[in-house]
Amino acid sequence: MVVSGEEQIRTTVEELLKVLSTNNVIGERIEMEDKTLIPVTRIGMGFGAGTGEGKGMKGEGGRGGGAGGGAGVEPVGLIVVFKGVRGPEGIKVLPLSAPGPLAKSVGELTSAIVEKLREKKGREEGEEEGGAAAEKKRGEK
Repeated sequence: MVVSGEEQIRTTVEELLKVLSTNNVIGERIEMEDKTLIPVTRIGMGFGAGTGEGKGMKGEGGRGGGAGGGAGVEPVGLIVVFKGVRGPEGIKVLPLSAPGPLAKSVGELTSAIVEKLREKKGREEGEEEGGAAAEKKRGEK
């Protein structure tokens, strides 16, 4: 049975797509008493295909083709969702490997920005409450 190059490529791609499903990148969640764990993985893939034909030294013709591919899956982290905790405080992303210097710097910078935004929001809410209290006192006089 001779399989065309197109059919070989199609079959290889179909098999690789089975590996590259969303469930392999964001894994099945794991329910616990007070939290849900969601595994996160990295997927790498390689693919190649080719066909050819020609004449041998004796003049006989020939042709052939082939396709192949491979994929690998590597766990990179966990998303932890704490039940009963609302907002961003209820979600943590835990890497499974130590962060490099760039990732560490970005993480520290992000934490500092979030803290400044929380402080600003707290001041604005305090000013709104203070303004409402002052209006109320003026109305009582």
